[in-house]
Amino acid sequence: MKTTSTVPERSGVTKTSVEARVAGYDWTAVSEELNGHGCAALPGLLSPEECRALSSLYSDETHFRSHVVMARHGFGKGEYRYFNYPLPDLLGGLRTALYPRFAGLANRWNATMGFDQRYPDTHADYLVLCHGAGQNRPTPLLLQYSPGDFNCLHQDLYGELVFPIQVAILLSEPDKDFTGGEFCMTEQRPRMQSRVEVVSLRQGDAVAFAVHSRPVQGTKGTYRVNMRHGVSRVRSGIRHTAGIIFHDAK
Repeated sequence: MKTTSTVPERSGVTKTSVEARVAGYDWTAVSEELNGHGCAALPGLLSPEECRALSSLYSDETHFRSHVVMARHGFGKGEYRYFNYPLPDLLGGLRTALYPRFAGLANRWNATMGFDQRYPDTHADYLVLCHGAGQNRPTPLLLQYSPGDFNCLHQDLYGELVFPIQVAILLSEPDKDFTGGEFCMTEQRPRMQSRVEVVSLRQGDAVAFAVHSRPVQGTKGTYRVNMRHGVSRVRSGIRHTAGIIFHDAK
């Protein structure tokens, strides 16, 4: 997978600084990666200090609306917590700044696949649609994995309205904080075996990826593939990840 350009130096968590770092990526290249492979890396989206600050929130339940232990539901092993509104400034700012970078591509995907849903230019306007459909609960989350934990292949669908791209940010440092725990995706193609994509990330790197389905150009025209994502078994240490999902949940 190709990488995109580095982001500007961070000078504080403000709306302007978050928008500036997001604008620093080559978004044409990001869209090409998403179109070609269903995922795209965003290297260095967060600094190590920001990663540690987000990870440290996990133990404080006041930030979250729910706590999920994966093994209780057959999701894998490990756990995660969904944030309450208002979101932490950094996470909320990234959600707002990243959404319009994907909205145009999301609309093109839906048009190509024959889906009626179209997405407004701003995330605030999209949340109005979500909340009008009864999807009022925030979906950004923190995930925590210990040795032996893993996340089964899945899709993050929380209601009728689904934004087709989401973002995961690795908050821990591979080979220092943990080993194993690779981000994985599968692409289920019609009448063919599934394709696997493994994305190597460092601390602070993010990956944008297809939530559910995406169009693929074949020799006889465009067809739809079904996407799932997960995390391989953590061999040692503790792995934290932040997830940015753009649609809210019922």
